[in-house]
Amino acid sequence: MALLPIIETPDPLLRRISKPVEAVDDDLRKLIADMFDTMYAAPGIGLAAIQVGVPKRVLVIDLQEPEEEGGDPVRDPRVFINPEILEASDTFQVYSEGCLSVPDQYAEVERPDRVRARWLDEKGDTHEEELDGLLGICLQHEMDHLEGILFIDHLSRLKRDMVLKKLAKSRKELAKRAA
Repeated sequence: MALLPIIETPDPLLRRISKPVEAVDDDLRKLIADMFDTMYAAPGIGLAAIQVGVPKRVLVIDLQEPEEEGGDPVRDPRVFINPEILEASDTFQVYSEGCLSVPDQYAEVERPDRVRARWLDEKGDTHEEELDGLLGICLQHEMDHLEGILFIDHLSRLKRDMVLKKLAKSRKELAKRAA
């Protein structure tokens, strides 16, 4: 397994639309394993292949939620290949989102609170399920990456500019410390 470099905004690759996966094979499964390793190390709860420079419609999610409050996180890795949203609810939920490609920045984003989705898993089996809560939000966030959309694109221009200024400031501070 390998840790892959995570691409950060404003890299233009993040704006590229990902291509459908043609075959679920060992090469794809290796990419998926590397994506999980990269996501856990970051740490994060979701990662799209385009974020590691691979423009394929693949994403991984693991909310790592504890079974009981204050308990240890429980891993429940999920793979979504060629995911599609079949139906979205008319009701919305606001959630504070962050992104490994926009490091250490968070903003409230409004999304449908439930979606019905279909996808393939790492064995090539088809799944269709209604997803809500954090899993539904995370799936929508990661699927945006497949279309070249970042969570900051859902913000007003003023809020997006504020997030990008804070990101630039934190990068300058990191560069100063590294020098």
